Amino acid sequence: MSIPDDHVHDACGIVGVYAPGEDVARIAFFGLYALQHRGQESVGIATGDGELIRVHTAMGMVTQALQEDDLMRLPGHLAIGHTRYSTTGSTGLPNAQPILSKGPEVELGLAHNGNVVNALELRDELAEWGCTFASSSDSEIIAHLLSNAPASTWDERVAYLMRRLRGAYSLTVLTKDALLGIRDPLGVRPLCIGKLDGGWVIASETCALDHVGATFIREVEPGEAVMVDSNGLRTIYQREREPEGNRGSCIFESIYFARPDSILGGKLVYASRMAMGAELAREHPVDADMVMGVPDTAIAAAVGYSQESGIPYGEGLVRNRYVGRTFILPDQRLRDLGVRRKLNPLPELIEGKRLVVVEDSIVRGTTLPHVVNLLKKRGGAKEVHLRICAPPIMWTCHLGIDLPTRKELIAANMTVEEIRQYLGADSLGYLSQEGLMRAVGLPKNEVCMGCFTGRHPIPVQLEMDKLALEV
Repeated sequence: MSIPDDHVHDACGIVGVYAPGEDVARIAFFGLYALQHRGQESVGIATGDGELIRVHTAMGMVTQALQEDDLMRLPGHLAIGHTRYSTTGSTGLPNAQPILSKGPEVELGLAHNGNVVNALELRDELAEWGCTFASSSDSEIIAHLLSNAPASTWDERVAYLMRRLRGAYSLTVLTKDALLGIRDPLGVRPLCIGKLDGGWVIASETCALDHVGATFIREVEPGEAVMVDSNGLRTIYQREREPEGNRGSCIFESIYFARPDSILGGKLVYASRMAMGAELAREHPVDADMVMGVPDTAIAAAVGYSQESGIPYGEGLVRNRYVGRTFILPDQRLRDLGVRRKLNPLPELIEGKRLVVVEDSIVRGTTLPHVVNLLKKRGGAKEVHLRICAPPIMWTCHLGIDLPTRKELIAANMTVEEIRQYLGADSLGYLSQEGLMRAVGLPKNEVCMGCFTGRHPIPVQLEMDKLALEV
């Protein structure tokens, strides 16, 4: 049978560039190239030259969807870009971003990473205002709400936006002559600022700054809006934190989403993942001959487990890194190969060995049984001991992660021992919530752990269809 991807999926990657005299569309392109891991469905860039906003969107990955001629048709001194994985709205060109919106006083382009939980009621209200919708995404709702806000200044517009929206939203916003970066008061999704010679870059992750030669300055604070124009960069709005108010930075950014060379909360993601592996070694020790990670996001954690346990690290699986989405269906023989289209074992290194296999998370439990079988049957491993960086995922998410319903989450329906038996592993150990917090070095009230605990930083519907806004 065909083996579905068993990872959690993030929403999008966003970038913004203000650089007079530079080829801003090209800078945005390479920023998006660095953020390709955050979304592979569609891509787009919008630019402003002081008079017009131009936009180009297309389906596919960055290098497939954007060509040299496309960039040549996007002049200007400021740009925003977006690469998408859908969490609200279907996959299709109408839902590609950036999204353009024209209000009574302003025209803007917007790129969004996150998920708005009160999108339906806001859409109905905006329709009463006379707004029309060309997409089924919550991002268009944000764009229309901002461009039609009953306000005359940008700080007032942002304040209105934050009063009305509930959920996760990191935004880059483009006008004809200014760039904005906006992060929701919970700080669910990351957003950072970099200095470029003669300009500025705002992006989802610091790895995008590195790729375009920008120097990381700081993160956009939760509840903050920054603006870049001819006067430079400045904060135009900062929402006050409620007394004893929690923040809600998504813990899966550190576990899986972010690139290991990015910095989150002042800490290199690779170092956080190594610390997760070390915590796993302390919480779930086992006699074994080799530690390995399931490529690629679990490699750093496997190294951490190895260093803490003293068990040698090795590579037991090779991933085909160029496997992407395809509309060509495999025949039955290829279906039977299942996970081997993506992973291939190294029998010469693992035959007869007791393996500690580190993985970042288990969602449905669809992939790991085949990985265990591959290591034992084809690789000849004597034992396979699974160690998982994420605690058991027992609840779905509506803040920008595409998780299945609770009935599809294996940890919501089975005990750890039942999961071990189902996966065919010799032992199974999940990292505890406390161990995870120690690894990332953040207090619990600064992060969202809702997919583990069921307690989200804001109330959400128990189940909400990602296609609820389809027209």
